[in-house]
Amino acid sequence: MHTNVRSYLIDLLGIVLICVSLYIISVSSSLQETFQLPASLYNMNIIFLSIIIEALPFVLIGVLIAGGIQIFITEHHIKRLIPKNRMLAVVMSCVVGALFPACECGIVPIVRRLVAKGVPIYAGIGFLLTGPLINPIVILSTYMAFGNDWRMALYRMFIGFFIAVIIAFIISILYRSHQLKQQYAIQANSLIQIDRVNRQPLKEKIFNMLTHSIDEFFDMGKYLFIGALLAAYVQTYIASESFLMLGNGVASSTFIMMGLAYFLSLCSEADAFIGASFSNLFPPTAILAFLIYGPMIDLKNTLMLLSVFRAKFVFVLLFIITIIVFGMLMIVNRFI
Repeated sequence: MHTNVRSYLIDLLGIVLICVSLYIISVSSSLQETFQLPASLYNMNIIFLSIIIEALPFVLIGVLIAGGIQIFITEHHIKRLIPKNRMLAVVMSCVVGALFPACECGIVPIVRRLVAKGVPIYAGIGFLLTGPLINPIVILSTYMAFGNDWRMALYRMFIGFFIAVIIAFIISILYRSHQLKQQYAIQANSLIQIDRVNRQPLKEKIFNMLTHSIDEFFDMGKYLFIGALLAAYVQTYIASESFLMLGNGVASSTFIMMGLAYFLSLCSEADAFIGASFSNLFPPTAILAFLIYGPMIDLKNTLMLLSVFRAKFVFVLLFIITIIVFGMLMIVNRFI
């Protein structure tokens, strides 16, 4: 107990120190004059803070839901909800994800809890892919970003859903075990025993839910900060024009936009407005790649996944998502 409290205090102190340091750099004109820091550093700081501010509400929602799953959803509930047929389980997880308003940051702790509770890894991946990609908020923002035109929003929804189903089904063929890291695998086994004896009063369950939500936040939050810092560095010091010069054909421009989506690590609720700004430079296929690939996997999301799942599994998932998204968009290019 004392070790856990000390660990939380260290994590909290680290986050507070980072925030205070960034605040001082942002607002202290005397500090700027004294040390004469380059303007690019302040620009990186602004981008970093904007990513954190944009992502934190969704992470908080995600960890609260994860805490609720930990306390109120038992192994028996999961077994009743998930179809035994593998393909039906994949499709159902993608449908549920499509109806669930979560970004790629907030969905990771939810999937971690679901898998720990007994949801098959392929169903968890289906939920992980469609949740940030085609939930109602994302589709509405895409419709608005492209001048109240439904075409790009519908392409994103239907093509993205089909791609997510394919990826989750491939995962179901390759992996049967949960693929959680060792500490979470041990935790997953203990959760089953907790489910069988959990007869706590409602007030105590709510308190435990909040406690588990705090655990999830400190587990996920540090990786969000690291990922946001890396994404801010890329946006500041790697000029997007250098990428744009490489995107001459449909295939190359699609690959470039996928790379931008990965390294920019935008929130899926706002990425459509950035994607729309490239409409005069790239063909619709490349723009669609930006809108589909980024919510499925990006830099900060990769770090958060690596904190939960085995590294080999995460990199295989990254490879599969990249190949399937690129290949499928090349196939449908002539129809877009």
